[in-house]
Amino acid sequence: MKYRYMGRTGLKVSELCFGTMSFGAATGEETAHRMLDRFVEAGGTFIDTADVYSNGVSEEILGRWLERQNRDDLVVATKFYGDMGPGSNDGGAGRKHLRSAVEASLRRLRTDYIDLYQVHVFDDATPIEETLSTLDDLVHDGKVRFLGASNYAGWQLQKSIDVSSMRGWERFSCLQPLYNLLDRETEWDLIPVCQEEGLGVIPWSPLRGGWLSGRYRRGMDGPPEGSRAENNGGGWPEAWDVYANDRTWNVIDTLLEVAEKTGGSPSRVAVQWVKDRPGVTAPIIGARTPEHLEDNLAAVEQELDPELAGRLTEVSELKKPYPFGLLDNFKRR
Repeated sequence: MKYRYMGRTGLKVSELCFGTMSFGAATGEETAHRMLDRFVEAGGTFIDTADVYSNGVSEEILGRWLERQNRDDLVVATKFYGDMGPGSNDGGAGRKHLRSAVEASLRRLRTDYIDLYQVHVFDDATPIEETLSTLDDLVHDGKVRFLGASNYAGWQLQKSIDVSSMRGWERFSCLQPLYNLLDRETEWDLIPVCQEEGLGVIPWSPLRGGWLSGRYRRGMDGPPEGSRAENNGGGWPEAWDVYANDRTWNVIDTLLEVAEKTGGSPSRVAVQWVKDRPGVTAPIIGARTPEHLEDNLAAVEQELDPELAGRLTEVSELKKPYPFGLLDNFKRR
C-alpha cells in the first residue's frame, strides 16, 4: 500500500480508504473487526464512517476495534448531518446539532479526536458562517484535526473555502464525492475546485453499488438477486431503471475486456481506474465481506496499463452540458 498526502496538507493517508457503511447492517461486528485487521495488515491506515451509518452502530463497532489499536497510526474520518433523533435540532449543520454530533461521535468511536470531520450534505437552511465557524472552533478545541465536505455542488464548495479563507478559519482539506466509471460529473467542476484549492478527493462508491463488480452483464433483464439495484434500488440510488442503458453496458463490456487482459476482476480494475484519476487521493472501498475486501485490496498490487485505462476513460466519457462543454473549447492550459 502506498501513501499520499491529503490535498495540500501534511497528512498522509493510504491510497485506499476503508468505508464502514455496512458495519452493523450487512456486516456483523466480528467480521467487521476481522476486515479492519486485514486492512491494516495490508498497509491501510485510512478509515471512513458516519454517524448515520446504522444509526451510530458503525461508529460503535469501529470504536471498540480502535481501543485495541495504536490510535496515532490511523486516520479516522467520520461525517455528521443526518437526523439522529426526534428533536428539531437533531440534524443539519447548525451549531447546536454540530456540537452535539461531534461529542456523540467521539463517544461512539472511543477516541479523543477525529482526524477528518466531514459535513455529510450541504445545509441550505443554516448560514454557512455558522457551520464553518463552529467547525473552526472544533479544530482549535482539539476535537478535530482536519475538515471536509461530502455531497456538495461546486459553488457550495468554493463558497465554503472562500468564506473560511476570508475569516481566517480552518478550511476544508478534503471532498468526498460520488465518482466512478458510470458517474463522472464530479470532473466538471468539483475536482477542478479541489485541484485549484488544494483539497484531497476521496470518492465514494467506486463500484457504483455493485454495477462495476462483474455481476452485471449486457442482456440481463433485471438486477442480480440480493443486489442494491433489486426492486428499483430499494431506496438506493443505484436503481435498475437509472443505470440499465446502452452507455452502462458499453462501459461494462469494456471493463470486462480490460479485466480479462489484466487477469484481474472487474471490480479491481474499476477501483484502479478511480484511484489513479487526476486529483484523487484515495477511493473508499465499501467491502461488505472479507472476500470483497481481498478483491479490493488487489487494486494496489499493480498499476493499470495507461492504454487500458484510456479505453475505460474514453468509453465512459459523458457529454458535458453547458457551460462545461463550451469552456473546454477555450482552454488555454
